[in-house]
Amino acid sequence: MRLEDRVAIVTGASSGIGRAIARRFAAEGAAVIIADIDTAPREGGPPTAEVIAGEGGMAEFVPCDVSQWESVAACVVHAVARHGRLDIMVNNAMTGRYTPKPLLETSEEQWCGTLDVNLTGVFFGCKAAVAQMIGQEPRGEVRGRLVNLSSQLGILAARGNLSYGVSKAGVDYLTRQVATDYAKDGIVCNAIAPGKMLTGKTGHAIHPDVIAFSRSRTPWPRLGTPEDVAGAALFLASDEATFIQGATLAVDGGWLAS
Repeated sequence: MRLEDRVAIVTGASSGIGRAIARRFAAEGAAVIIADIDTAPREGGPPTAEVIAGEGGMAEFVPCDVSQWESVAACVVHAVARHGRLDIMVNNAMTGRYTPKPLLETSEEQWCGTLDVNLTGVFFGCKAAVAQMIGQEPRGEVRGRLVNLSSQLGILAARGNLSYGVSKAGVDYLTRQVATDYAKDGIVCNAIAPGKMLTGKTGHAIHPDVIAFSRSRTPWPRLGTPEDVAGAALFLASDEATFIQGATLAVDGGWLAS
């Protein structure tokens, strides 16, 4: 019960990695706000809140469009009104419909749409969370923790994949900046960079060539799962990670190490 009595918001928690993080946090004692644009899991099955309730945890769904400041701020206000504080903010939501394109094939619409969710959404989440956390009583040394979802593509360039990689590189920088500026206030901010994860996405993400390439680059003898990322998020959200600040933790089976 490493998150007992903690209050957490997980954006994009209806599906995939966010769903796994929400379930893991609830299993460890947190009250979880599932902040997403709809309740339907991309991979199928009952809504995340129902799954958590069936597992004995505490969760509720709050509609939230991370690309809109008012929506993110309202979600934080709701969490605090309901539970009295906000201990953990996981900025996980990312654009769901995306086809990699190189520079000359990237439209303004794709560029702006990707950054609005993947980067501006994280900016909004950090800003709304820190504004709340900075004024609340600390638990031990810490007033609040932020966990941002980056990607290995924010660290390594991927051929023909411009806007997604730029958005994730921005998340890494944003994480370092928030950590540096607000460590003195008891705010812990870190990021996770997943490798190739099998999350239930369709289309380009599971094209045979993409899977084959990912397997060839991953030293560990399987690709990742949402539960792998959830374990890392739990660690960074727990008291065990207090002196880790501004880091991006690779959860990629050794891809970046090879």
